[in-house]
Formats: sequence, structure tokens, C-alpha cells
Amino acid sequence: MATTQFNPTCSKPHLHSSQLSFLSRTLPKRRHCSFAPFHRTQHASISCSVAPNEVQVPAVKTQDPKSKPECYGVFCLTYDLRAEEETRSWKKLISIAVSGAAGMIANHLLFKLASGEVFGPDQPIALKLLGSERSIQALEGVAMELEDSLFPLLREVSIGIDPYEVFQDAEWALLIGAKPRGPGMERSALLDINGQIYAEQGRALNAVASRNVKVIIVGNPCNTNALICLKNAPNIPAKNFHALTRLDENRAKCQLALKAGVFYDKVSNMTIWGNHSTTQVPDFLNARIDGLPVKEVVKDHKWLEEEFTEKVQKRGGVLIQKWGRSSAASTSVSIVDAMRSLITPTPEGDWFSSGVYSSGNPYGIAEDIVFSMPCRSKGDGDYELVRDVIFDDYLRQRIAKTEAELLAEKRCVAHLTGEGIAVCDLPGDTMLPGEM
Repeated sequence: MATTQFNPTCSKPHLHSSQLSFLSRTLPKRRHCSFAPFHRTQHASISCSVAPNEVQVPAVKTQDPKSKPECYGVFCLTYDLRAEEETRSWKKLISIAVSGAAGMIANHLLFKLASGEVFGPDQPIALKLLGSERSIQALEGVAMELEDSLFPLLREVSIGIDPYEVFQDAEWALLIGAKPRGPGMERSALLDINGQIYAEQGRALNAVASRNVKVIIVGNPCNTNALICLKNAPNIPAKNFHALTRLDENRAKCQLALKAGVFYDKVSNMTIWGNHSTTQVPDFLNARIDGLPVKEVVKDHKWLEEEFTEKVQKRGGVLIQKWGRSSAASTSVSIVDAMRSLITPTPEGDWFSSGVYSSGNPYGIAEDIVFSMPCRSKGDGDYELVRDVIFDDYLRQRIAKTEAELLAEKRCVAHLTGEGIAVCDLPGDTMLPGEM
């Protein structure tokens, strides 16, 4: 066994980055320490000599990576800490599973998670990354980049292609992966292909994830994918499943702020109703600008009903035309926003949008679909639907249209939700930008 003796008076480190990072967090901050070079072996360890009044650095043990095929690189190292020597300011590890982890959205999102941007600077996390056989090499590259970034809060990374392994004990599941819509493909075919993926992932979550796992579905069509997923996970509360409509909310806030000539933080109470498609309803009736109803600030009501609504619905397509790629970065930002809305108390009087299970809703919207609605949270990961909203004929007519689309999508995937034979009678092709 190779051993390196710690010398507090040395000045230049030669230790492996993961070990140095660990020791720098564990040793008293006033000392600057370094290590003489050592030859790593399968069972290498590190011991330190310190003054009697200093904390003894716990041994760092390494394992043969081949014995832990689910881990990656430096994250295969095992840190054998005694409970009293753990960094007391840090919280219990949170396990986060991400599907489509080799894609562009995840490429932005994973580094936000690892940096502490979501859960804070004292919350260690473990990332469980799900890919496919085709993307496994790219997934290894993602793990390498995470490894090289030296995030102190990122304690574990594992990669795999089997959701039953990757989702084990997950407390959050961010389901991004979905197949794109090919040339000439009908929307009903897209619903079936991606629905099968989300049915399988729902079964995997039901089998191995935490019983209170929070699930955010990003892959499109996300509302119906969320419905399929929750129907295949009967042991997990349906309330724990969310379809991502936060990017639509953020886009709506941006457009209202531009029109009113204010910064976007002045826009509140913004709701996206319904489906994440071109039938979605950005609600300017209940939204506020600097505390005032939008219609009192923006006097051009025709603009609100026509141009504003269409801009929000088609914003993603315009972005693709301009840049030649989909909105991966802003989508990752909206996932972060959606997560923080659930773990941070909602500001008094405000709310946020999320696609949630509609059963028991107070708005008269059809039961048993996933519908974007206004939500509030106490910051405990749960939410409640907002009751103090108003409706007019314009808003109700628009909501009815997006509701009809979601009911049709539900009938189209009945074979994946355990409700019988699928009947596809979609009212129209509301293809989302980026589906192609």
C-alpha cells in the first residue's frame, strides 16, 4: 500500500484533484497544505500528521472502477468518512436522475445543478444520467466534463442506459429525452413513439425511485408524456408529476415587460393554461405589471389578444429560424426555475405555471389530464392550485380549445395509460417548434 505523509509546511500540491478538493474542504481553512507525489495503487490511502488540536483527515480509499461499473471516473472513489468528521454544514445528499443526459438541454442543465444554483451552496447532490446505446460515448464525455469541473457539491455521478438502474432511489427525475419528429410523421405517431418511452420510464420510477420523487417532464409532447408517465407509476402520487411550461411563462413575462417598458421582474402572476403547444393560453387577464392588472398598463387590448398570444405560442419556432437550433439554454434555465419554485416559498400574492394533474382542480377543467395551471408552493416540494383567479369569455374560449386538444391526445395514447384501445382524432396538427 502506497502512503503519503501530510506536511503542513509544504507549498505545492501534487495530489489527485478529487482528493485535494476533499481535503481542502475538510481541513481548517487557515492552513495551506500540500502533498509529496505518490504512486496510486488499487488500494491507495492517504494519512496526515496534524497538531493535536487539529481534526484528523479521514482516509481516502479508492476502488477498482471495474468493480463499480455504474460509476464514472473520479466519482468511483469512495470517501470513508466517520459521521462526526463529515462537513456538518452540508445536508443529506440529494439524488437527481436526468434522462436525455447527453443532449443539448442537459448539457446546460447539469452544470447548473452541480454548481449549487438550484439547491444552494451547502447541498451536495448525486447525478444519475440516463442515455441510450447510441449516446453512451457522449454520456461518458458529459461525465468527464463534470469530473473536470471540480464541483465540490457534486459527490456522485453515474451513467447508464437502463432506467431501472439509473432511477434507483432518485428524489428528483428530470425527463428530457424524447425522439424528434421525422419528415412526414403524423403527430399521432410521435405521441405513440415518445409515449412508449415515458411509459417505460414511469414503470421504472414506480419500481425503484423514492416514493416521493418529484418528476419534471420536458420531452415533447410533454403534457401527454407526463400523463402516460404518471399512469404507469401508480405508487407515486400523481401530484408529483409536472410537465414543463415554465419556459412559456418566462417568454410571456418577457413580452409583457417589453411592451410595458419595464424590467421583467415587474411582471407577476403570469399563468400559462393548457398544453405546451400552439394552443397554449398565456393569461394576460390575471397577470400584473408592477402590481397593476396588465390591461390597466397595456391599453392596446388587441395586441394582447392577438400579437402577444401568438408571439408566446410561436416564440420557439422564431428562435429556430434565427439561430438554426432549438432553445436548449433557455429551456435549461426554465427547468431550474421550475425546480426552485417547488423548493422555495412562492412570494406572497404571486404564483407560477406548471403542467399538473387536473383531477380536483377548481376551474372546471376536464379531469384526468395534465394541464398547465397557476400554482403556489410553501417550498416543501409540494404545491397547491391558486383559487383567486378570474375568467372572461375570451380566456374560457381559449382554455376550452387547448383542453380539447389534450383530451384528444389522451384518447390517442389510451393503450399506454391502461384505458383501452387508442383512438386518434386529433383536432389539428399543432406541431411544436423543434419537433422536426
